[in-house]
Parts: sequence; structure tokens; C-alpha cells
Amino acid sequence: MTAYDLDAQSYHEAAVTIWFINAADPRAVIESRPRADRGFGRKYLAQLNPRWPITPIGQFALNRSAQASPGEFYIAGLPGVAIVHTVLSDAAWLSKIDPAILTSIPAADVYAFTTNTHTGLGGFAHFRGGKVLRSFSARRQRVYEDIGVPEPFEAPFWAGEKASATGGIDLPFIPIELAEEAQQRWLGIDIKTAPDINVVAYAIDGRPEPKQHNYTALPQPSMAELATEASTKLGLGIHSDYDDYEDFPDDYPDLDNPDRQPTSEKLTTLAQSSWQHVHRNALHAKTRVSEFSNALRKKLGR
Repeated sequence: MTAYDLDAQSYHEAAVTIWFINAADPRAVIESRPRADRGFGRKYLAQLNPRWPITPIGQFALNRSAQASPGEFYIAGLPGVAIVHTVLSDAAWLSKIDPAILTSIPAADVYAFTTNTHTGLGGFAHFRGGKVLRSFSARRQRVYEDIGVPEPFEAPFWAGEKASATGGIDLPFIPIELAEEAQQRWLGIDIKTAPDINVVAYAIDGRPEPKQHNYTALPQPSMAELATEASTKLGLGIHSDYDDYEDFPDDYPDLDNPDRQPTSEKLTTLAQSSWQHVHRNALHAKTRVSEFSNALRKKLGR
């Protein structure tokens, strides 16, 4: 038995999605976009096999993700609808799905669907009261199972209206496309275009739970904090008070000495120097205010 043996048991391994339906309108349930319940799946698997090590590995939309891998279950417990998606080693014979799985959730109707794009396998089955009403699975070159009366929606496929003929013993249709049609007709909704079908994924092979990285958002600074930071960078701290005169040396000590009063010439020079000093500091203060405003705008993202 090799990987190229089309009849090898491993060749028929494929993901299978089982729908347990009690709702009168499954489509309405899906379109209501219910959230998946993590506890439902854990309890379900614990009852199915108490010895399994159950590890939650993710939560996502079933119809937006890749199929499950061996040892994984994607599960959703919705109002009147339950979904179990997993890999089965004998997916070519849906009528032989383990009864423990088929009866694991009480339901009026149970539907199973499988597709494997690598092998071309497509299959669908309908169970009611534990009995098979219809089960079909095939690749285009071989039929594995054909139980029950064909549904009306199958007629165009068998008539060759859905695919180009390839001749020989090949089926006049592509089994995967028929399985997708069965799913849409029985559930009343096109899974590919349906709203997100939220599921929780679990592993039963003992792998550890993925690490969760919690990132704490940094607090946003207040307007006062932004202003303080900007003014500090501009040299306008709380001790500055725009008093530029404090930093200048005393160039005219004679003004404070009554015994050494300045002459008229010195007074004229003092007046001119004082005016230049005031003018220079006014320009300096104006520049700082402008820089402060620009820095504050950048902080506020404007």
C-alpha cells in the first residue's frame, strides 16, 4: 500500500462537517451571527471520549478558514444547530460514521458533508432517527457509496449538465460540486457566501494551548501633560515664567550705588541699551510661543 494507491485507506482521509439540526430554519440561525460557546465544545468532547486531552487552539469562522487537521475538532453549539468539523480516516463511506458521533447530539436531522480537493473526493449524507436516508460519495473515477433515492437537485448533475464530459467511465459531474449543492439545498444556505459561522477549535493530541500575549494599552496623556511636556522641551518650564532678564548679568551696577550716579552720556547709552534689550526679548518670547504652539499641534495630531 503506497501513497499513490487510490484505494488505500489513508487516501480517503478527509475533513467531514456534521450538522445536527433541530431548528426549522437553519439559515436564519446562521444569519443571526451567534457567537460560539467555548464551554459547549469542551463538554461535548469530554462526553465523546473522557480520556482525550482537550486543548482550545482558536476561535474563528468555519467558512473562512482552512479545514481541520487530524486530531482537531471545530465545534459550534448554536440555537437549534450544532456543528462538528473534524478529520475522519474513512470519509469515503459516510454511512459508516461512528454511531457514537452521529448520536452525540440529539437532533431531528443529521447531515454530513466531505470534500477533499487534493483527491477529488466529494460526499454527502442525510440521517434521521439513526437511519441513512441518502448517502453518496465518489471521486470522478469511482463511486464509493450510493445509498438511498437520489434527491431532485442531483438530476442535472447525473444528466451531465453541470460539467464537461471527460469520456470513459468518469462520472458526468464533479463529486465535490454535487456535495456543495447538497449542502446548500439541505441547509438552505450557501456556506461560502454565508455570514461568519463562528466555531471554537480544539486539539485532542496533547498539544499545549497557544500562548496568549496580553498587551496593555498605554494611557493617553491629558492636555495639561501635553502642554507641560512641550513647554519643557522648549525651555519654558514652571520656573521660567518668561523672565529672560534673570539670566542676564548686571551690566550697570552704578544704578544701585547712590555715590556713583551715571552721567547724562551713560543715561543715554543705558536708555538705548534697555530698548534694544526689551526688543530682543520680545522677539525671543514670540519665537518660543510659536514653537510651543507647533509642538502642541504635533502632539495632538493636527
